[in-house]
Amino acid sequence: MCRTRRGRSGGLGNEFLCGGDDLAEVVTSAVFGLRLTTGQDIVVKVREDGGRAASCVGAQIQLARRGFPCPRPLTPAIRVGALAVHAEEFRPGGDILGSDSPDVAARYATVFAWLMAELADITVAPPVPNPRWVRWEHTDSGLWPAVQELDDRDQSAVPEYVTATADRARQRLLAADEPCVLGHADFEAQNLRWHSTDVWAVHDWDSLAWQPEAALVGAACGAFASASPPTLAPIESSAAFLAAYQDLRGRRFTSAEREVAWAASLWPAAHNARWEAVHSESRALCAVVGAQSTERLRRAGA
Repeated sequence: MCRTRRGRSGGLGNEFLCGGDDLAEVVTSAVFGLRLTTGQDIVVKVREDGGRAASCVGAQIQLARRGFPCPRPLTPAIRVGALAVHAEEFRPGGDILGSDSPDVAARYATVFAWLMAELADITVAPPVPNPRWVRWEHTDSGLWPAVQELDDRDQSAVPEYVTATADRARQRLLAADEPCVLGHADFEAQNLRWHSTDVWAVHDWDSLAWQPEAALVGAACGAFASASPPTLAPIESSAAFLAAYQDLRGRRFTSAEREVAWAASLWPAAHNARWEAVHSESRALCAVVGAQSTERLRRAGA
C-alpha cells in the first residue's frame, strides 16, 4: 500500500490509499502524487499510449540531465496494457505568469528559445501522432483530426468563421516545405511556473510534437498566455514573442517561415474554439478568433 494524493503535476490534492494494481484500472490520462515509505514525494503519470510516450519521456530525461527546469523522470515510460506509465520527481512551487503583454511575451519567448536550443541536440524517435491541437498534417477525412469526443457532438454549434479560419491556416501549414524538429506544443501559462522573473518549471512533456520550427514557435506565440479556459494572445504580443525568439536564436525567419508561424498561431486557437462551441454556451474564444483571424491570416499569407 502507499499513501497517495491525486492531483496535477504542479501540486498534490486530496489523499487516498491505493494498491499497486490500481493503476491498471485507469482508463484515461491521470496524474497521481505518491509519498513513498522513504518520505519522498513523486508523481506517477498514466495515459493511453499511442506510441508517443517513450519519446516524450526520453526527451524529458535528457533535458533534466542538462539542467533544464523540468521534473526529472525517475523511470522510462513503461507499458501497462494499453497504457503508458512513468514516475518523475515532484517539483512543486512557483507561480503562473498570467499577463499577455508584449513584455511578458518576450519573457516566455526566452524560455521557448532556450528549450528549442536544448531539444535541437536531443535525439528521440519523432513523437507522432502529434497532439491533436497541432495535428494539422493529419490524413483523416475532413478538416479536423478525428477525435470522437468532438466529432460526436453537434458541429452546427461551431461558428462558420472558426471553421473557415482553421481551413485557411491549415492550407498554409500544409504548403510549408520546412524540416520537422522536436518542440513543446502546449507552451501555455498553465504549464509553466516562475519564481519572480526566473522560470522554475516547465510541465506537460506529453505534448512534445514533431513539426517545423516556425510552426512550433507560432503555436507558442498564440498560446503562451492560456490558462483555463484557453485564449489567444493579442496580436502585438504574438509579434513580440516571435521577434524575441528570433533575436535569442540568432537567426531571422524567412518570409515563408514567418507566414507559417502566423498560420500556426491560429490553428490551436481554432481547435480550442471548436471544443468550446460544442461543449458550452460560451463563445469567448470563438469571438477572439473572429476578431483576430483577418490580420493573422493576412500575416500568414493565407
